[in-house]
Amino acid sequence: MWSVVNTIHWVSGSTQALPFTTVLLLLSTWFLLGCPLTILGGILGKRAAGPFDAPCRTRRIPREIPTQPWYKSIVVHMTIGGFLPFSAISVELYYIFATVWGREQYTLFGILFIVAIILISVSGCISVALTYFQLSGEDYRWWWRSVFSAGSTGFFMFLYSVFYYFRRSNMSGIVQTVEFFGYTLLTCYVFFLMLGTVSFFASLKFICYIYCNLKMD
Repeated sequence: MWSVVNTIHWVSGSTQALPFTTVLLLLSTWFLLGCPLTILGGILGKRAAGPFDAPCRTRRIPREIPTQPWYKSIVVHMTIGGFLPFSAISVELYYIFATVWGREQYTLFGILFIVAIILISVSGCISVALTYFQLSGEDYRWWWRSVFSAGSTGFFMFLYSVFYYFRRSNMSGIVQTVEFFGYTLLTCYVFFLMLGTVSFFASLKFICYIYCNLKMD
């Protein structure tokens, strides 16, 4: 994404474009340090991770999943699981966008910290609730759905960024458009990974708790 934005700056003759030598220096830093360390971390993480410890006895043959109603589909779960956390931060998003892309100065860091805690709490709670509804329909494929449930908040954030760009900002031109949507897309992806991780571990903790207390013959 940075390469695309920097290329647009080059083509447009913008002074924000980094010179070619700086680009080569950054690429060499990545290939010599970033890439080997990423591979090394993946190898060490794979060796350090143990097998999954199921909270109860499992079967090797998967059970047949009955037909689910429409309100238990993954699209509905993503809509509910993404909209509720987004509604908790929608007001603060305007001030953050106005600070990053406008001329406003953000000073409400205490409120921002409280909103961040509310965002994480709501994401975990809605993920547990949606996972429970999914398991009540005998659908055990909760792994990736739990990630996308609260992780879809990033999609709603991107929709809000489109609204902000056309209705609240004064930006125009190919340079500002590519830079705004490019870095906003990366930010939304980071929120997807962050809230998806919170959602997954909240659902995993909930499932381990209920199945550890489940009495089976």
